[in-house]
Amino acid sequence: MKYLYYLYQYLIALPLFAVLTLFTAIITIICQHWRNSWWLHDIQAFWSRSFCYLLFLPVKVTGTENIDRHTSYVFVANHQSMVDVFLVYGWLPVIFKWLMKYELRRIPFVGTACKAAGHIFVKRGNTAAAAQSVHAAEQILHDGVCTVIFPEGTRSLNGQVGRFKRGALQIALDLKLPIVPISLSGCYEVMRKGEWHANRHAVHMHIGKPIDISTLADEDVQQAIDDLREAVIAGIDK
Repeated sequence: MKYLYYLYQYLIALPLFAVLTLFTAIITIICQHWRNSWWLHDIQAFWSRSFCYLLFLPVKVTGTENIDRHTSYVFVANHQSMVDVFLVYGWLPVIFKWLMKYELRRIPFVGTACKAAGHIFVKRGNTAAAAQSVHAAEQILHDGVCTVIFPEGTRSLNGQVGRFKRGALQIALDLKLPIVPISLSGCYEVMRKGEWHANRHAVHMHIGKPIDISTLADEDVQQAIDDLREAVIAGIDK
């Protein structure tokens, strides 16, 4: 059955998803003037959900009651695999923009569509360009528009949560926005870094309670980053 599942992925699921990707990218590019509208977000979310539907992945989402769709937040999530993107994009019930690595902009259609959707590309290793990207992100975080960041900076090699970088917390501090931990489970088992096929496994996204850091002192920032990482880890299925 495992090999039939792999065969299904390449012969049926992948071609169907490619067509959906092209269709969604074209709509996003044409309709970029309405990039913050709910109807366009719902189309993009359906595209993302279709990835999980086509692979028959059982999806569980908890904690949606912790957030208000009309409030801007900075969301931070652990990064287990590329499946994280589809789980968050498909089921996080807010309009948001990714902070994503610049290399993704080179993907045909997808990169252009991500730019049209208002997602922010970050050049890693270039301090000036990264600061400019963070500034661009800060300009859009109002009126319920949020951002989602993987503070580890890259996918996990072993499923464990790595060290968190400061960027997400700094954006939340600068704009005095609440920061929300997202805990992703099962994505590593579906598709590990370097794999080109999926394994059927249940995935779970838990949305934690918002954390108010508006009064955080400079000397407490590192402790707050460590506490945020622990909050993400606490919500991961054991």
